[in-house]
Parts: sequence; structure tokens; C-alpha cells
Amino acid sequence: MTPSWRSTKSCAPWWVMKTETEPPAGHSLVHLGAQGRGRNFWRAMPLQQRRRWLQGAFMALFLLAPSLNLFRFDLNETQLWVLGMRWSLGIGAFQRGEASAMQTGWAILWRGFLPALGLVAVFLGIAYKYGRVYCGWLCPHFSIVETLNGLLHRATGKLSLWDTSRTPHPTRTPNARWWPVFLATCLGCGLVWAITLLTYLLPPTEIWGNLYAGTLTANQARFIGIGTLLFTLEFTLARHLFCRFGCAVGLFQSLAWMANPKGMVVAFARERARECKTCDSPRGSACDHACPMRLHPRNIKRMMFSCVQCGQCLSACDTTQTEQGRTPSLQWQIGLDAVRETLRQRRDGAP
Repeated sequence: MTPSWRSTKSCAPWWVMKTETEPPAGHSLVHLGAQGRGRNFWRAMPLQQRRRWLQGAFMALFLLAPSLNLFRFDLNETQLWVLGMRWSLGIGAFQRGEASAMQTGWAILWRGFLPALGLVAVFLGIAYKYGRVYCGWLCPHFSIVETLNGLLHRATGKLSLWDTSRTPHPTRTPNARWWPVFLATCLGCGLVWAITLLTYLLPPTEIWGNLYAGTLTANQARFIGIGTLLFTLEFTLARHLFCRFGCAVGLFQSLAWMANPKGMVVAFARERARECKTCDSPRGSACDHACPMRLHPRNIKRMMFSCVQCGQCLSACDTTQTEQGRTPSLQWQIGLDAVRETLRQRRDGAP
């Protein structure tokens, strides 16, 4: 008998399907069932765990991309590598007389400008609708920011050296023994960051080989030394400032998001504001303490310009409210619901 199929959700894509009756062994649809189980397993995973998996995978991609020739620009050969292939604009052929000016112009347009504009359009289109999701879910720098926040909090009870007061945590007591771990991690991340960026510009085998043999050239050693110093200072003193105002990638995502009144926002059930006083008793305001960008998630959209949509405020709200038998008062809204939330915030004012 032919198995009947139904979607686990009315709006689920075709690959999220399950059978009402088990198909025969070896049936070609068994593979789709396995895909559905994998998708359901991913959906059942806690939000922050999913985010950590994506951050870890993208961090590995960022570190290994030059070595795998997935993306890098070789200054020695003045050659761009993309997905393991040499990406040429045809300028070399023009210099050798193998291509006309018209052919070279079209090559630059089709292989240079149009792909770049297409990637930028897709990237900003996603940001226009969902905000800075790249920052909160993929960005390697933000992954390090969150890690360093945790280490510094263990050492001082603060998420930044510039915080005027401690951020409370139910299971942590500040301990000065974490200071060396925090500083060593800043230095180690700065060193790895500097080396990785250099491998995007010079052959990775050359850089890692010279490091192993201790035969770095003067320019290579200078780049790594200065880069390590700057990145270490940034990770130690200004990591939040860089994310909020110094990163062009994040800034343009925020600008695109702010231009869209229907873009995804963190909506706050303002009529339940009294519950926030006891949501994380005796401290209250669990979402404020959870935000790694030092924002106030219940605030109006224009005050959330640097929100990276990491969802930590939602997770904190869900946890603390559930413990008291209540539903979360924070949730993501998009489309017309986001417009209504913005209008309500403007009418009622910030909390």
C-alpha cells in the first residue's frame, strides 16, 4: 500500500515530512523520513544551543577558509581564490594581448561587480528583514566577545571593564583567579586573529611553515606583532564598542534593519511590566542582565540599534517566567506584528 504523507506543520517545507505508516524497507522515501527526523531534532534543540553550533561551525570555516582556498587573496600572485578555484577578471589576458578591451570590460562586470553587488544585496536583504542575525548567529568576533564576557564576569562580576556596577548571576561569585584566564584568552585570540588575517593575504602554507620553523620575514613578523597587540587591546578594552559602532558590517545591517518598519523586533508585553520586578527574583530584569551587547531589550526599536538578534534575552525571559508558572513576556515579532509593536511602543513610551 502506498504510504500516506502529511506535514508536521501546515506551513512546513516539503522535506519536513513524516509517515503515518512505516514504508517498506529499502523504500526510497526512507531517506526523506530521516531528513525529517534530523530537522525535528534541530528544532527541538534549545535556541541558544542551536546558535552555539552555528557559531562554532562558522568560526571553523573562518579559520580554515584560507588553508582550503575557499576564499583568500594571494598578494604574491595577485590572485583571488574562491571555492578552491582561481577567480580572474581577465586583466592578465588583456595585458598579454589575448583579450580585447571590450571582452575585459565585460569580464570585470560579470565576474567582479555583479557577483559583489549580488552578495551585498542578499546580505542586506536578510538584514532588512531580520536585523543583525549575522552578528548574533555567525560572526566569529561576536563569538569571542561572548566568551570573553563570560570569563570577565567570573573574574569581576562585570561584562565589561567599563561597567559601573556588577551584573548579578545566580550561580557565579566573582573570583580573581579568573583574571589570568581572561587576559591569556584575550592575548591568544588576538594572536590567532592576526595570523588568520595574514593567511587571507599570503599563502597559508608559507605563513604556518615560517611560524613552525621560526623563519618569519620582517614584514610577516611585524604584521603579526602589531595585529596581535591591536586585537588584544580591542578584545580587552573595546570589544563592545567595536561591535556597536566600529564594525562596518554590523553598522550597515543595523541601518538596513532600522529602515524597515516590518523588520523582526523583540516585542514586550508591556501590560505585564510588573512581572519584570520578580522575573529573576530578587534581582529582576533578567533580560537586561542577559544581553551581551549591554542593551535593554524591553526598550523601543530605535534604542535597540545594535541588537544582534541573539535571543539571549528571550531565553532568559522564558527560563525565569517558566519557573514562576508564567509565559514569557518577550518574543520575536515580524511583519505587521512588528509594526504594531513599534507603534505601541511609541504611544506608551519606553519602560
